Formats: sequence, structure tokens, C-alpha cells
Amino acid sequence: MVKKRKIPTRRCVVTNEMKPKKELIRIVRNKEGEVFVDPTGKKNGRGAYLSKDIAVIDQAEKTNVLNKHLNVTVDTAIFTELRELVADANDEK
Repeated sequence: MVKKRKIPTRRCVVTNEMKPKKELIRIVRNKEGEVFVDPTGKKNGRGAYLSKDIAVIDQAEKTNVLNKHLNVTVDTAIFTELRELVADANDEK
């Protein structure tokens, strides 16, 4: 009998849904206070997860939820980068 591997789940900071890590995008703040998108999910720093959904990204930008989770002001360029990532992911489907 093959043992089924546990799929790591994380919570989207906007929808509060638990989802497999692969269905979410990680945004990281490092010790220097820099915020960036982490497509690998492995970079060091404080992370927050968002669903790969344009509506969720828009809501995150409107409500400043990432600012609260990462304790730093998140630049609008981050949200632009997130939208491009989601658009690219949807194009591949």
C-alpha cells in the first residue's frame, strides 16, 4: 500500500480559505523590510498567502490586508506583479 503524502495547506489572508500551497501565491517581507512576490514559496521572511484570483488580489489591495499581515506598506507594484502572475497562470490553462 502506497502511503499518501500530506499536501501542505495555507490560509489565504483575504478569503480565509485553507487551500493547497500550490493554489496560492506567497508574498514575503524580509528582515530589511523589502516586500516581494515569492513564486517558489521558499524564500526567508514573513509570508502571507493570496489565492490566485484577480478579484482576491483587488480586494487585498483595497483593504490593505497585506500591510497588516506583513507590518509594512506594500507597494502597488507588488499588486501589479501579482495580477500578471495570475494572468500568466490562467493563460497556461
